[in-house]
Amino acid sequence: MPIPAFRWTVRLALTGLLIALVAATVGLADAETALRIVPQADLKILDTVWTTNNITSNHGYLIYDVLFAPNAKLEYKPQMVDTYSKSADGLTWTFKLRDGLKFSDGNPVESKDVVASIKRYGDRIPVGKTLMQFTKEVVATGPTTFEIRLAKPFGPVLEVLGTPENPLFVHREKEALTPSDQQITEAIGSGPFVMVKEEWVPGSKVVYKKNPLYKPRGDAPDGFAGAKLAKVDRIEWVVIPDANTATQALIKGEVDIIEIPTTDLLPIMKKAGTVVIKVIDRVGTQPILRPNHLNPPFNNPKIRQALLYAVGDQKDYLAAIVGNPEYEKPCWQIFMCGSPLGTDAGVGPWATGTKEQNIAKAKDLLKEGGYKGEKVVVLDPADTHIAHAQAVVTAQKLREIGMNVDLQTIDWGTQSARRALKDPIDKNPRGWSLFHTWGGGVAAGSPITSTALPTHCDGKNWFGWPCDEELEKTRLEYPAAQTPQQQKAIAERIQKRFYEVVPYIPTGQFFAPIAYRNNLTGVLDTVRLVLWNIEKK
Repeated sequence: MPIPAFRWTVRLALTGLLIALVAATVGLADAETALRIVPQADLKILDTVWTTNNITSNHGYLIYDVLFAPNAKLEYKPQMVDTYSKSADGLTWTFKLRDGLKFSDGNPVESKDVVASIKRYGDRIPVGKTLMQFTKEVVATGPTTFEIRLAKPFGPVLEVLGTPENPLFVHREKEALTPSDQQITEAIGSGPFVMVKEEWVPGSKVVYKKNPLYKPRGDAPDGFAGAKLAKVDRIEWVVIPDANTATQALIKGEVDIIEIPTTDLLPIMKKAGTVVIKVIDRVGTQPILRPNHLNPPFNNPKIRQALLYAVGDQKDYLAAIVGNPEYEKPCWQIFMCGSPLGTDAGVGPWATGTKEQNIAKAKDLLKEGGYKGEKVVVLDPADTHIAHAQAVVTAQKLREIGMNVDLQTIDWGTQSARRALKDPIDKNPRGWSLFHTWGGGVAAGSPITSTALPTHCDGKNWFGWPCDEELEKTRLEYPAAQTPQQQKAIAERIQKRFYEVVPYIPTGQFFAPIAYRNNLTGVLDTVRLVLWNIEKK
């Protein structure tokens, strides 16, 4: 059931206000170089540990720095770290920070800041929690040295410290000591830019300025790694919910970049002759449907399996999200099609069945699971296209198999807050049954860095809280694998069990282009848009 790739409506008064806001800020460029971006969503949450939202991670990359990062070949290279070593038994990792690192408040970055940041990250973010399961302690051994002492071997230490999805940003110790279930509202880091909080207008604009205290590495920019060179004085995120308005602003030069343009408007941008369309992430993105495993009806595996048949061949989702075969493809491989761990193990007949066959099978599974018409609350963040498109398609597909659907239109910030609620919908009107999101393929491509895969049963895994000890035990075998063949065999076992318990459902794979003015240079090929190294002429 394809839907148009972008279906926003905004009041004319709001659109006029947004255009006026953009036009008013253009004059600032006379005094300083300003880079204006239409971001993928509005920034509502500043804490990069409290939420896994991509927009908050993008904010983090501007104002914070990381210990390691992947280069364009996805090799993990030191960033804040100068040197590091591993003991012969593989249990002790020793790190030394680069000289001269400072927070934007002027204080030096020390190992105590790093240790506190790792511990807070490891208390909440799934990939960090996995590392902590293998870790005995993380300790500062000097002002600029620290150690990670493992209880048992864990191969992908650098991948965890440098993952580009939900990255481990280094905060001041003061903020990093905040309990992970409480939000940090301060925004002081040691990255290439500084947030100008007094100019932040939620729902409208976020402003950053070059950090004069930032010390880049000496090597060349390379993917996320290397020097983070701030080549503009000022960055503005300008929130323009209407795709047509954003497109015209880009064509007229009122903004410089649209982070996630809608594909149906790409021909208009190309025709303008002043816009570059480029796919910077060749790994791809995985959109997903996440059920609430704690509460009816999706606490029943039979009913989660019915979702697989409701989703079917994924083509309706891809048509709604992207709508262009050049940038999309069906993919049921949870570790991404085209990746070293990609496999079809466990993928069932829902992927190739006809719509009629899949609907019939889904109805049978609902009956087996004892579905009694319970309401299914589908969160629909209408201001965020990728999630909104999926929500609309899912609602229709669930109605087709006979489920009682309540599609609730909200914004992205509200979804981010509501998905943390565990209350049943009959006890709390803000409760939920399903939400949709998307994640980068580099993180999804590993059992360790995947945010949505952990299924430990303590209720502290990612929103939705799937519980399956067998799947989790298999996942935790992966760090001890010694060869690619062993890794692939574990990945196959994981995916077979995955499609029995259904922690989440991938709805395809896509390669989102960015759109930017042709007077920009230095746009890096990375798995997400980064704003350092970009020069505006």
